[in-house]
Amino acid sequence: MEIQTLHITNGDSITERLQELKLVSGDFMIWREMLCEGPTEIKIEHDSSIKKRKSFLKKYYRISNTNYNQKFVTELQKLNNIEAYDEIILWFEYDLFCHMNMFAAINLLLRKKLNKIPIYLVCSGQIENSQKYLGLCELSDLQLKLHFENKILLNLNDLELASHIWTLYCESNPQKIAGQIKVNSSFNYLPLCLRAHLQRFPNMLTGLNVLEHNILEMVNTHQIKNIKQLMGYSLEYQGYYGYGDMQMKRVLARLFQFLDQTKERLQLSERGKLALQQKKNFYNTQMLEWYYGGVKKYDYLYNNETHNLLKL
Repeated sequence: MEIQTLHITNGDSITERLQELKLVSGDFMIWREMLCEGPTEIKIEHDSSIKKRKSFLKKYYRISNTNYNQKFVTELQKLNNIEAYDEIILWFEYDLFCHMNMFAAINLLLRKKLNKIPIYLVCSGQIENSQKYLGLCELSDLQLKLHFENKILLNLNDLELASHIWTLYCESNPQKIAGQIKVNSSFNYLPLCLRAHLQRFPNMLTGLNVLEHNILEMVNTHQIKNIKQLMGYSLEYQGYYGYGDMQMKRVLARLFQFLDQTKERLQLSERGKLALQQKKNFYNTQMLEWYYGGVKKYDYLYNNETHNLLKL
């Protein structure tokens, strides 16, 4: 009897590639969300959660309710008949963007009492003989095949940890997440992702977070001609965030006060120099109603010496 498999993938690109290569058999559910940004609820399938996500995505990313229904809600409904499958394979990557989506998916699967069905993980990231971390679609055909053959069977501790982290993310105390960084699990990139998440909160000295600081550092260090080129640099060297064009465009837009465009190049404004040198705090100029899960970004400050969050 043939095993019935459900593949939960992190996007259209890898889904199409797997189908073209005929590497796997089974059904696909595409997880088209960006739960690492905006307000979230633990039970993502509930009407209140869907309404909250629609409102956020429409306001900040101009994603219509109709588009959200077609791209995500319809896909989510595929899990209503999840008991028809013998195994589930998760296809996610090493970054924070993917991990938060994956944790939400695992939380939902556990609430559907699926802990007795084998759940596997195919996760790309560090590749032998490569200094760059690779996404699933950046893998060669052979590397993708090997990743699939070496997929990880997640044990109950792994699944419960992922579900627990998702619950903590949706709550209002991000300090609890710091306690999960050193927990052993099959999620090799979990510590890096959780630390990256904590570093998204504003630095207590400048009011900018680590990613924003690093972008200013790039402008100061490299001969970057314009915002378009800076976008390319920012996407390429963002670390463990996994942000796409839409998200990075928002990050850059909030940094305009720290930048000056000359005929030759993009450079730091006086404000940018003060921020980079940590000589002035710009917290009050950066504040907005922005959520990471269940907490407002500007309700906490990050201490880069102790790596702890301080509640205002």
